[in-house]
Amino acid sequence: MNERVNVASHAAPAPLRAPLPIPYGMLAELTHRCPLMCPYCSNPVELDRRNAELDTATWLRVFEEAAKLGVLQVHLSGGEPTARRDLEEMIRHCVKVGLYTNLITAGVGVTPERLQAISDAGIDHVQLSFQGATPEVTDHVSNFKGAHERKLAVAREVRRLGLPLTINSVVHRANIHQIPDFLELALSLGARRIEIAHAQYYGWALRNRGALMPTREQVFKALDVVEEARVRLKGVLTIDAVVPDYYAKYPKACMNGWGRQSLNVTPSGKVLPCHAAEMIPSLDFWNVREHSLAEIWQASPAFNAFRGTDWMPDLCRSCERKEIDWGGCRCQAMAIAGDAAATDPACHKSPLHAHLLALAEADAAADVAEYDYRRFSTPDRAQ
Repeated sequence: MNERVNVASHAAPAPLRAPLPIPYGMLAELTHRCPLMCPYCSNPVELDRRNAELDTATWLRVFEEAAKLGVLQVHLSGGEPTARRDLEEMIRHCVKVGLYTNLITAGVGVTPERLQAISDAGIDHVQLSFQGATPEVTDHVSNFKGAHERKLAVAREVRRLGLPLTINSVVHRANIHQIPDFLELALSLGARRIEIAHAQYYGWALRNRGALMPTREQVFKALDVVEEARVRLKGVLTIDAVVPDYYAKYPKACMNGWGRQSLNVTPSGKVLPCHAAEMIPSLDFWNVREHSLAEIWQASPAFNAFRGTDWMPDLCRSCERKEIDWGGCRCQAMAIAGDAAATDPACHKSPLHAHLLALAEADAAADVAEYDYRRFSTPDRAQ
């Protein structure tokens, strides 16, 4: 569906930069509802409520538009995507329009019968999160008693159904010592891939940074463990790693460049260049209720704000790495520098790099034991 829609209520689109890249991946956050309360959650601090979620028909249109735009993979996420009763219908539609489907789930509320239905609908891949490699850590970090055992049962059922399985583990102070155990867990469950992702400090993780930040020594020891395992387990287990920014020399190429390869649709229909972009208050995020996905990708102010290299400050524009790291992370620049267009403080050339490292060291040394767990801002029984 590529019909034009009413844009009268929005500002004029920014000039297009031609030729535009084609996105190949889309993160579809179907809901922010989730039984877990992880303190590093990538969802925004202000969560979308159930009554704000897109309806089934709109999601089906978005998936069709994504396929026509060039998207190859759609990651069905949340919150917890299985909280949506229409998930199987969405999966079937994605299959119909030719999208590869990856289900990103916490697993704790998914029954064998539901997994069978999801499999029958045509899901291609399941990505299951573990907050720890042991029950004590998983249950504490997620604030959900019995979560670990439920996850184990779901992982085994996924493999029984013959579906590819990835284990996703966000690492921080409470579990960074468990990386070898995470690897063994993935092997024992028959996973072919594991993602070891150091917490990225935006949203909930930024709020909990004092309780999550590991030491520099812990981080570099963890990186050595991962590199050794990559060699040892080559051909057996694929290990993807998201490195920590606060102890880095160079910034990561966030999303492989703003508005270059992927997009994110929130439960309420806003389309973001990255999952944390709502923390940049100056950006205007267009919504799929009012615009087609193609219009948003090509012409929305938010996607064009930091696309390419013209927006970069002199320090970045003159750097030989400008088309390697694409200026780094705009959300991190916003969080630390207070300016989304500033040089990412993770870069050693940034005037704020030493400040970023000092923040990490201070937080790593902080005696903060309690988490500010992820939750809706006020009680709402409808959640």
